[in-house]
Amino acid sequence: MPLLINGERIDLARPTADMVRAYPHLEEKAKLLRSQPAQTVEPKGLLYVQQREFAVTTPADGSVSILGSDDATTCHIVVLRHTGSGATCLTHCDGSDTEAEVSLIMSSVKSFSATTGYGRLEVHLVGGFNDDRQLSQKLTNQLLRAFDLQPDDVHLVTFCVTELNDREEKDMHFPIIYGIAVNVKTAEIFPATFPEKGPDEDLRSAHVLTGAALTNIYDAKMEQLHIGPYFWRPFPHVDFWLEQDDKQILQNLSTSPLAEPPHFVSHIRSTLTFLKEHPFPSRSLFPDRKPRIYKKNEEGLWEQFCSDKL
Repeated sequence: MPLLINGERIDLARPTADMVRAYPHLEEKAKLLRSQPAQTVEPKGLLYVQQREFAVTTPADGSVSILGSDDATTCHIVVLRHTGSGATCLTHCDGSDTEAEVSLIMSSVKSFSATTGYGRLEVHLVGGFNDDRQLSQKLTNQLLRAFDLQPDDVHLVTFCVTELNDREEKDMHFPIIYGIAVNVKTAEIFPATFPEKGPDEDLRSAHVLTGAALTNIYDAKMEQLHIGPYFWRPFPHVDFWLEQDDKQILQNLSTSPLAEPPHFVSHIRSTLTFLKEHPFPSRSLFPDRKPRIYKKNEEGLWEQFCSDKL
């Protein structure tokens, strides 16, 4: 079944600019989203999703009310929601295996919506810009194609990607929106930044930097965040990279060096340092081959859940 706009199947043979012209309400909605200032989302009730992670939950969740992600330059943030069950998934895609990733998030949302006799699947795409290498445009096209290949009807509701999320300054291009959040209870989607990106921010980033596939990090039925177990080989040339200046790290480890947020290099350095300290995570991080489990405490913050309580 196809990807639909206003009940009509999208012609993916046409350039996305033609699609936007054919459905002007998409551009209006993107303009409205871009015009909103980014809200700072505090950690209480938040589940932060890193690159190549996804999380799905429902309005019945007593621990998590907000799903969010940011630091997207050429990446896209995808929100998939079933209007009947309210099951909502947020993921941060970078084009590594888009078709498989879309199938994964579709099945995750449908698993919470199987007994719901009404409603429809709606998708919201945000991120990317007119980057020199056209990586954003490539990812936009991959996502549209992947959703169009699904066995279920999917309705494209928000399309604020690539040229619709681009601003130009001194002949250089930048994304307008770098991050979004979705309120699981109300379905509101808004531009957002996140002071806290944890728990286990460095561990999760290390998992991505060593070539992880898209990973589900949340058990909504148990209301638990599951990190790992993750395994990788010693990161090649980690000492070399840690010796490089900021410019070299930016130029070589970013898909869009000129458009990265200011903390990009410090984040990469922190991740590389973590990889150097933990060359064999099976020994130092996951000797028992079990995930690190977190639950929200009474203050709405993540707290590690001891395995001996399981």
